[in-house]
Amino acid sequence: MKKAVSKKAYRFHRELSITDSYIGYATKRVFFGIILLFALFLISIYALSVGSYSLSFGEVIRALVGKGSKATLIIWNIRLPRIVAAIVVGAGLAISGAVMQCLLRNPLASPYTMGISHGAMFGASLAIMLLGAGGAESTGRIFINNPYAVVVFAFSGSLLGMVVILILAGLRSLSPRAMILAGVAMGSLFMAATTLIQYFAEEEELAAMIYWSFGELGRPVWKEIWIITAAFIPSFIYFFIERWSYNAIENGDETAKSLGVRVQRVRLIGTLLASLVTAVGVSFVGIIGFVGLIPPHIVRLLIGGDHRFLIPISALLGALLLLVSDTLARTIISPVLLPVGVLTSFMGAPMFIYLLVKMERRI
Repeated sequence: MKKAVSKKAYRFHRELSITDSYIGYATKRVFFGIILLFALFLISIYALSVGSYSLSFGEVIRALVGKGSKATLIIWNIRLPRIVAAIVVGAGLAISGAVMQCLLRNPLASPYTMGISHGAMFGASLAIMLLGAGGAESTGRIFINNPYAVVVFAFSGSLLGMVVILILAGLRSLSPRAMILAGVAMGSLFMAATTLIQYFAEEEELAAMIYWSFGELGRPVWKEIWIITAAFIPSFIYFFIERWSYNAIENGDETAKSLGVRVQRVRLIGTLLASLVTAVGVSFVGIIGFVGLIPPHIVRLLIGGDHRFLIPISALLGALLLLVSDTLARTIISPVLLPVGVLTSFMGAPMFIYLLVKMERRI
């Protein structure tokens, strides 16, 4: 009788210890997410106040509630749309990268390295050349006079390459590694096609193409930001619902199948939605490199690869990274505005090289 009681007591204490360990494990990660959310709020307030026309904290608050004519115009028509665009696009690129890296089982997988951004550049260049959607004035001002045509073409180019890869994956059952190589090939093809278009373009058209390729968060207005958000939110919800499937796939396809995960279906839908989120964002703001690559890896290094926490925290870190980059781009040599894509590429290139070296050491 005493032995039976002692066994029950041992099981109870063991289960209690496991529960306490899990609560501690989850609490640390939730706390990290709260810190990122608070940092995102503080940077947003700071970004609202700085620029060529500086505003005090009180002026920002009054403008947000609709008081103060000039400050209200600056906040609601210029700075706030830019900040919201940075948050939504950054979060979308980050979760797309996190999901692609899991589904394709490659740490170098991201919207940028899969050729999605290159497809957008090809589509935008095609619209500028064929439809005269952009050009340059004698004064040197570069303009895009038909932004929606450029957006439609850029979006179509973004999805074209990924659709080809997904069709090949469905018909030929491509492995995750083969899908990565196919993405690199499509990116190279789009780059070659874009170079050919630029070679035959007029000087004014060429200037507009290069101008569009610079990531610029000041382009989208509120209507376009809602479109980006409408693509992001349902995709984020789907990714979060499938978090257990992604955790299973991390341990290998066979393990995931043994747990009841329909691996091929999850991989195709996840990759398609990640491509869709990226394509919508990139088509409105231009090419922003490596935001889909850096945040997921930083999150994995800090809190591990559990997708229950990796997906939402990567979204927060991606939003914070792009917002900080854009704020620096606006203020570092003010009043000159640097393209935010330049800063993210400077930050992303060293991380890309680091991952390549790390992968080589494993082989």
